[in-house]
Amino acid sequence: MNLVTASAPAVSVVIPVKDDATALRRCLRALAVQSSPPDEVIVVDNASSDDTAAVASAAGARIVRCETPGIPAAAAAGYDAARHPLILRLDADSIPGATWVAAMRTRAAARPDAAALVGAARFADGPTALRTPLAIVYLGSYALVGSLTLGHLPLFGSNLGIRARAWRAARHRVHRESTRIHDDLDLAFHIGERHPIAFAWDAAVGISMRPFGDARGFVRRVRRGLSTVIIHWPADFPPVRWTKVAINRARLRHWSRRRT
Repeated sequence: MNLVTASAPAVSVVIPVKDDATALRRCLRALAVQSSPPDEVIVVDNASSDDTAAVASAAGARIVRCETPGIPAAAAAGYDAARHPLILRLDADSIPGATWVAAMRTRAAARPDAAALVGAARFADGPTALRTPLAIVYLGSYALVGSLTLGHLPLFGSNLGIRARAWRAARHRVHRESTRIHDDLDLAFHIGERHPIAFAWDAAVGISMRPFGDARGFVRRVRRGLSTVIIHWPADFPPVRWTKVAINRARLRHWSRRRT
């Protein structure tokens, strides 16, 4: 099944949120001044107790309510609700640059073979002197370890894109009800096995350094990463995974040559 289209697609932006209204307000302001506005913005309210819904409504976002706890469930609910061919994902504390949507649209059109996109990120808060080196270490380590585990680029929940058709093909296989995994890494397992994930280097967002301010929270994030990997074993144990990815890439190249 062909999961991608060649034209520059219409865009749905999905933002899963729980009790993060202040950060969400800043994120929605950044989306409001995009050089290429998204066609819809979906805020998934994951049973928030603050004024998340009011903030989303005031910004003109479409609100989807998700009572199942956890980011995997909330993100999946947003993807399910998206109406357009390219689904972009931000976290509430993401701050997209003014050309972010335009860059993701352009990259999607330039890579019709890619079922998903992963964008760049930088730290937008915390000590100025630490922002660049910490981003290199933190994000670089994630990209390296994720690539070795998957056999291709991982996805990054603060800045990703996925074709709606690719999501529909994977939606019943992701672990959407688990609260002990990282949904972006889980999604990469299911998307990247058969279809390329492209790096949208010019589609950058600012992200928060908040994870480094909570030692327990940081350890929890690492544990969730390990759980996400192990839950896919033995079927996706790295050598097995690499072989499957290589075979599928060869098949795609073969069929692409036949079509041309």
